[in-house]
Order: sequence, then C-alpha cells, then structure tokens
Amino acid sequence: MRKIVSGLSLFVFFWAFSQSQASYERFSHYSVFKKNDTINYYVYSPEKITDTTGILLFIHGSGAFPMFSVTKEKGVVSEVSTMPFDLEKLPKDYAFIMVSKKCVPFVTVNKEYRAPKCFYENESLSYRTWQYDQVIKDVIRKKIKHPKKIVTIGHSEGSDVVAKLGTINKKITHIGFWSGSGSTQYHDFALMIRKEANEGKIDENTALKKLDSLYTKLGEIEASPNISTFWQNNTYKRWHEFSEPAVENLLKINIPIFAAIGSKDQAVPIESTLLIRSEFIRKHKKNLTFKIYPEYDHGFETVPTNPDEEPEDRWMSVFEEFMEWVGK
Repeated sequence: MRKIVSGLSLFVFFWAFSQSQASYERFSHYSVFKKNDTINYYVYSPEKITDTTGILLFIHGSGAFPMFSVTKEKGVVSEVSTMPFDLEKLPKDYAFIMVSKKCVPFVTVNKEYRAPKCFYENESLSYRTWQYDQVIKDVIRKKIKHPKKIVTIGHSEGSDVVAKLGTINKKITHIGFWSGSGSTQYHDFALMIRKEANEGKIDENTALKKLDSLYTKLGEIEASPNISTFWQNNTYKRWHEFSEPAVENLLKINIPIFAAIGSKDQAVPIESTLLIRSEFIRKHKKNLTFKIYPEYDHGFETVPTNPDEEPEDRWMSVFEEFMEWVGK
C-alpha cells in the first residue's frame, strides 16, 4: 500500500493486484430511505455484522471523490482509494462503516467522475451530520441492536462533522477528532498568512495585502454563499456552511474525545487546534485527550527532513493508539 497524494483533506492510496479480492468488494452496501432522499453507507465486517459488538464510523474529508476508483485492464485491477485504513488491521469485533456523500458513488470503474449539481447543493455541515446520525440509528435499529461501543472518527472536514454529530447523537461513546481546526476555517487562512510572514517567506507588507485580500474574499462569500462561484476549490456555499468553529461543538460534548494533530500539518494550522486544549482547560472539562504527533503531516505521514528520506505512512499507528485509548 502506498500513499501517492496528500492534499488539503484528501488521501489517495494505490493498489494493483490480479488475483486477490479488491478492497471495495469487501464492503456491503446498505441504504437509509428518507422522504426525498437516500443515504448510502458501506460496511466492512470480517464477521457477520449482527455478531459484531461495536460500531466504528469513519467520516472523511472534503471534496467529491468516490471512496474507490478502479481501473481494470488486461487482467490487472488498479485501485485508488480515499479510504486510509488497512482493513486487515481493523478490530474484528467492530463493524467499520463509511457513508457516501450526496450524489457521490462509492466506487467508479474505468471512468472519471465529475461532481453533479446535487453534490454542491447538499455540501454542508448540517447535511453531512444528518447523514451520519441517520446511519447510526439505522445500524442500531436493524443490525447491531445493542452495541457495546460506538466509535466515530472524523478527519479534516470530517472533524467538523464529528464534532457536530457528538452534540446530536447521544449513542456515540467515543470521538476521534483528527487533523481538525478548533477555530473557524476562515481564521485558519489568516493564521497561515501570518505563519508565512513569521517564517520569512513573505514580508510584512505582502502579508498585510494578503490579509486584506482574504477578508475581502470572506466578505464576498458571506454576502452570497452560492454554488456557482468557487474559491480554493470549493464553492462559496461550502465555505459558508463549514465556517462554524468546531471548538464550540466539542465543548458541548461530555463523552471521551481524542484530538490528534500532526506538528507539520500543511492544511490546518496547529495553533488553531491548540485552541481546543486551551478552551477545555478554561472550561474545566476533563474529557479531552490531546495528542500532537511530531513531524506528522495532515494525513499522519512523516515529513522528510532531507531529499534522500522517504515519507512514512503512520495513519494506522495513530489508529492503533486511538483504539487502545478506546479500550481503557
């Protein structure tokens, strides 16, 4: 398994094989039918799902990307995935669940996917939170009626979702808040500009101009949060919908929270995530475990310190530490 791209909130993993079962084929598809809507979710469980005792829900980051993009050619199957877990290392007594975004397929085979209008219309914090809440309720009602633990992990944009979800669904027992900002994403852009200035990458006059330009742009977004205008690869509507500071939701949660951030995260300023720890102390809340991983990036890969060094994928090592914490 090799990670070939690590972007703002996107992982891409690549596999090529000729005989073994493709990863996407190991998931079972289920749907929740609501008035005028269908939620599609996918479950991996090495055991019969009704025999499992725990639920492990992963909430991935931003963008309209299928979980798996498959190319079949001359008997060889190549699989590119935005799912960062090694399925063989997941706990056997948990059902591992992922939810497709609105109008985004779980898998594409030999074709390029382009997001339709309905994806952008439903790209919001409230909609994604509602999806996951409904899936948890459906699983408990129909498949795992008395789970011992319901563990949710949100990464990048998914961290905003898991924070909001924790205020709504009272069945969740543990929350993983990974590579997420404590402040509003708007403020994160300002922090990044100041970081550039502090590191000497830009001078102070340039920093001031970039800040003025940023706040002008944010004003435009809030004045007209539509789906036809894009900034930083997302619609104005998406930026508006995900501008809610995650720390405000996290402080409303009383179950155990495991917040993790890499010190070299290139998408989320660590200073923004540190706000969470400060606010939990200020509010005298004791349910936060806060972990900084030195030299890890946004996707928990090590950042090479010299040209001869290769990055190392540490996602599963973070996950293993997280599950040890869940088991305490």
